[in-house]
Amino acid sequence: MIIFIYLNFDEKLLRWATSGFSRAPSSPQDPGPYHVAYPRNYKFIMDDKLACKSATFVVVMVPVAPSNVAAREAIRKTWGSEKLVLGQLVETFFMLGLPGGADAGQQQEKLKQENLQHHDLIQSDFQDSYHNLTIKTMMMLEWLTAHCSKASYAIKIDSDVLLHVQNLVKLLLDPGTAKQNYMTGLVWWHSPVLRNPFNKFYMPRDVIAEPEYPPYPLGMSYVMSSDLPAKLLGVSPLIKPIHIEDAYLGMCLKRVGISPTDPPEENMFIVDPRHPLSDCSLSKVIAVTTTSIPQMTSYWQRSKEPGAKC
Repeated sequence: MIIFIYLNFDEKLLRWATSGFSRAPSSPQDPGPYHVAYPRNYKFIMDDKLACKSATFVVVMVPVAPSNVAAREAIRKTWGSEKLVLGQLVETFFMLGLPGGADAGQQQEKLKQENLQHHDLIQSDFQDSYHNLTIKTMMMLEWLTAHCSKASYAIKIDSDVLLHVQNLVKLLLDPGTAKQNYMTGLVWWHSPVLRNPFNKFYMPRDVIAEPEYPPYPLGMSYVMSSDLPAKLLGVSPLIKPIHIEDAYLGMCLKRVGISPTDPPEENMFIVDPRHPLSDCSLSKVIAVTTTSIPQMTSYWQRSKEPGAKC
């Protein structure tokens, strides 16, 4: 005996539920089309206007949730404390949106106090959430364009990632590293556009018809020359935003006519490492995902020890 089961669901509602909206629909019966809002009218409500005024070599941007004070403190005490590396000035900032929840006002007041102490928070007035990562990325590019165009490079790095600052600076000082139109990281080539509506990376064909995304560096960490933020912003009005922020970056790169570059060594950017890392791996890595603050701290301390080579 064969039994047929027919599932009848509202396709528009499914797209809304799986695709990441910056606003909720007016009602479940009126979910609206797939859309990720980036209206380009957000404002910076917490800003460091003195950033990048001196001879900054590389600007480190760390997107982080407003409530994740522990991650910010860990970074400030470890790799974020490295300000002068191989003779080059490094500046680190945290990028965040508005806190949410019943205690949003209290969170915001704590953020103001934190910034008075550290002067390293960059906050815009969008709602901070996983599904608004594309907005956060574009606001990061806006801020870099406005304040840090005279720096040589910028790097975006997630808050759970160890940054080996000396290896980063060493790569960027290498004569073979391009000074313009440059982006590198863990580059994904021929990444398929997923059509399964129950996958969080689902993408409807009417949003992206192509079977593959253009090449893009994985969002855990990527490096760019300082001319790129303005160029990517310039083409972004021509490209419909999607909630997969790193893939959207690849779409903007394609429109600019730039392809990301693989790093000189494949283990410079590691998203899914086998822990614990060996001394050899630590001596080569630029960015590696960690599983906890103690692990990040331990790796950073080991990376500073002399003679940690292969």
